Amino acid sequence: MSTSIRNGPQLSVIIPTFNRSRMLRQTLHNLARQRLPTELFEVIVADDGSSDDTRAVVREAARTLRIRYHFQPDEGYRVGAARNAGAGMATAPILLFLDTGAFVGPDYLECHLAEHVGGERTAVAGYVYGYDIGGVTTPGLSSAAAELPPEQVVARFAGEASFADTRQPQFLDCDFDLGRLAAPWVLFWGMNCSLRADDFWRLGGFDEGFRGWGLEDLEFAYRMFKDGVGFRLSRQAWAVHAPHERDMDALMVDCMVNLRRLVAKHPEPPIEIVWRLMQRASPLDLEISYQVLLSWTDRARLIDVADELAPELPRLDLTGRTVVVGAGGRVPAALPAATLLDFDAGLLAEATAGTPHVGHHTIGLRTPLDDDAADTVVLTSRLAGLWPRWGEALLAEAHRIGRSVHLTDALTRRTGAAAPG
Repeated sequence: MSTSIRNGPQLSVIIPTFNRSRMLRQTLHNLARQRLPTELFEVIVADDGSSDDTRAVVREAARTLRIRYHFQPDEGYRVGAARNAGAGMATAPILLFLDTGAFVGPDYLECHLAEHVGGERTAVAGYVYGYDIGGVTTPGLSSAAAELPPEQVVARFAGEASFADTRQPQFLDCDFDLGRLAAPWVLFWGMNCSLRADDFWRLGGFDEGFRGWGLEDLEFAYRMFKDGVGFRLSRQAWAVHAPHERDMDALMVDCMVNLRRLVAKHPEPPIEIVWRLMQRASPLDLEISYQVLLSWTDRARLIDVADELAPELPRLDLTGRTVVVGAGGRVPAALPAATLLDFDAGLLAEATAGTPHVGHHTIGLRTPLDDDAADTVVLTSRLAGLWPRWGEALLAEAHRIGRSVHLTDALTRRTGAAAPG
């Protein structure tokens, strides 16, 4: 690969770690084997409070790597803070985040750097062999990862389904082109990824309020996507996830706490869908559900529910707080000040402009409203196209935020849904 030379390193590799000195030693050894000249990259180990010999491992690696070390006190799992601290010490224009225990081949850094040669605002997700969210391990992988160079591990296990990246079904669906996806950010994981340093700092880095395991990388990726950063997958910049013991039940408890923070920070349709998926499945299934929403949003643009709502109003107690889910771009003038929810941000802005109504851009799967925030919640036929997929969830959320739930006659006719008792 031809690489233009600049003063100082072109790539800063940031490795968060906690009490995994053995794996860290192997991770650093793999970086010392890189074909990219050592003067073109630096390594920063961001220690999240280790009590083992991590610092000594870093000193040992300094014989072969340009490496620095940052230590933060052990105040619980704070990987976002560790990554940010490491990034703060970086001097290269490209930041690469690599987890301890993610073992890489000798072309790894060259492949990541090659994805940024054009200078585009691009975030690169590197392929990760052997990682499964559910904790399933490829038989024989643990011993092989400990004994063989990573490229030999890949050659040995490449044909086994369990060794594939757990995102493989989503990668296949888009033919490995993240640019085809409406929600590529959900596939961007902090264990093996790179991006421009100026993009990282413009967005403020990882949100350090995410403590415990999970979702801090997804939240950062979502902010990048909204800011116009493109996403790309590199199968060549791969890593092998070395198996190690994990208490998945405890990790998922942390993850659900972080999920609540994610939804509170971004009360928007894509994150609502992530919320819903994580109650039953995996956020990796976001793309199909989000495409359903986008398709229905286009089809529902001309559905005006003002006339649909007008005959409903005399049947409702509007003296208290009212929420309309699926308000569209217009509600009856006779509707007292209400909270309007809709999945179409443009129409919602029209419905609230110059009115006493308050609007929230939300489907209604997980709203920013508190429990019992409303006396009456009304669901309209703008939800009809979403009902087969999310009707149960829409009703559950309506009952959470409202003391009384009412479906319009039009919604009942179009979906066959029974009016709440």
